Amino acid sequence: MADFFSKDLSGGAENNDSNLLKHLSSCNEIKICRSHKLTTKLIDAYDVVIVSNFVNVSPAGLKYIQDNKPYIIYEHDHKYVKGRDPSVYPNFNIPEEDKINVEFYEGAHCVVVLSKICKEILEKNIPGTNVHSIGCSLWSKETFEHIRSLAETTKTEPICILRSDNPIKNYSKALEYCRDKNIEPVELKEPIYKIFLSKMASCEKFLFIPGVLETYSRVCAEAKMMNLKLLTTPMKLGFASEEIFSLSGLALIEKMEERNEEAYKKFVQLIDEADSKKKNSITAILTCYRRPEYLQEQINALRAQTNPPEQIWLWVNHHEENKHLDFEDLDIDRVIRNDHNWKFHGRFALAQLAQTNFIGLFDDDTIPAAKWFENCLDCYSTKPGIYGGIGVILGEERYYGHKRVGWSAPNNEITEVDLVGHAWFLNKKDLQYMWREEPFTWHNGEDIQLSYLCQKYGNIKTYVPPHPLDKPEMFSSTKGVMYGIDNKATSRPSNHAVFYNQRDEQVKSHIQNGWVPIFQRSEHDID
Repeated sequence: MADFFSKDLSGGAENNDSNLLKHLSSCNEIKICRSHKLTTKLIDAYDVVIVSNFVNVSPAGLKYIQDNKPYIIYEHDHKYVKGRDPSVYPNFNIPEEDKINVEFYEGAHCVVVLSKICKEILEKNIPGTNVHSIGCSLWSKETFEHIRSLAETTKTEPICILRSDNPIKNYSKALEYCRDKNIEPVELKEPIYKIFLSKMASCEKFLFIPGVLETYSRVCAEAKMMNLKLLTTPMKLGFASEEIFSLSGLALIEKMEERNEEAYKKFVQLIDEADSKKKNSITAILTCYRRPEYLQEQINALRAQTNPPEQIWLWVNHHEENKHLDFEDLDIDRVIRNDHNWKFHGRFALAQLAQTNFIGLFDDDTIPAAKWFENCLDCYSTKPGIYGGIGVILGEERYYGHKRVGWSAPNNEITEVDLVGHAWFLNKKDLQYMWREEPFTWHNGEDIQLSYLCQKYGNIKTYVPPHPLDKPEMFSSTKGVMYGIDNKATSRPSNHAVFYNQRDEQVKSHIQNGWVPIFQRSEHDID
């Protein structure tokens, strides 16, 4: 996505984008989109978005990209600052009030910049941004060959300048300089790129006085590759911040070719990373009812995951004990407060609004170990299904008398079970099956309903990932026994008669309606 492409105009950004697109199209399905024609439908159709210049994109459009797709910003100027020139501020320290699009830069999988100085400025002013400098502009192999053929061209003209209608290129100032020196410059404005380079190659010097900090200045690099002496303002030249700036001619061409190859490889790597990140993206959903004291510990545990969630949401069921709580200081992306106690099913309904591929849900007494999500993702890649922290294997047409697997009864391998609870991990698309039938009861059994309907309508099995005793970092819950046995538990002993009777009746009903638990299956039907 870009404001313009090379068919629209021949600028540095457009030429860079053109060469990148040519390279990427050889190994990816590429769709170009002009920023003013961007739609949510177009964004949704692709896995990764590369954002070039985006001045014509609405704030809502940027927000939609940020919330829904992994994206890479290919930064050609400075769209994080008003006026698009950080050089007007002492030491490039941009005041907060002059920074723009900050969240969009912070949310990018990576911001690719062209030079060392641009990386330093962006990291200084938006420290939460992942920045990579490729240290070059991008050229095609054909262009490098042409430049190489011009490198030893006889210099017949004293000086050339860039004739541009863009005021930041300072054409008038360069022309004034030449007239003051009584020099008639060659004015470079040839629309045919090869002829433009040939005219430049015939000159001894190239005069360029940028009006803003150039992120690189490919035209200055081209001049030096063709052995022109460069007259410029180095402090406003991204190219000048690179160590290769001291080179010229064939030596510079060779270094530029190397950097171009590295840059193309880096873009492919970043796209693969962003795509993989999206495929493994997780929204974690926590529940608050009567145990808010564990929230911060849960959040810390989620942020510390080896595969951390993209977002953490909090579902708050109404209770007199929590109605005055303030959640603003928590490191949470979304808080959904209810004026009603939706009990157990509400959080699963909320999960359908997530934009990630996977959902992780947790009871309020569940503190996952650092590799819980990694454990689930690894298992899902070999055996897709619903995963959970404690699995139940039924022994008959009732819930009571079941066998448990998981953190309370550790297992060394992926184990198929009939249902799971305490923590759930599943592909978001599978949530649709949970609502194919009205719940047996809204007061209990969301875990039973999920596994029953996913099996019945989606042929989706339920598993518990490994919980080896010698690898506690893989566990779904580190403090289940400690936090889950208080008088706030739904399954507390005083409530056993009601709790287990409801679940017994639910299991029996689901089996009659098509659920096939493990004990009713033949051996070859079981993983």
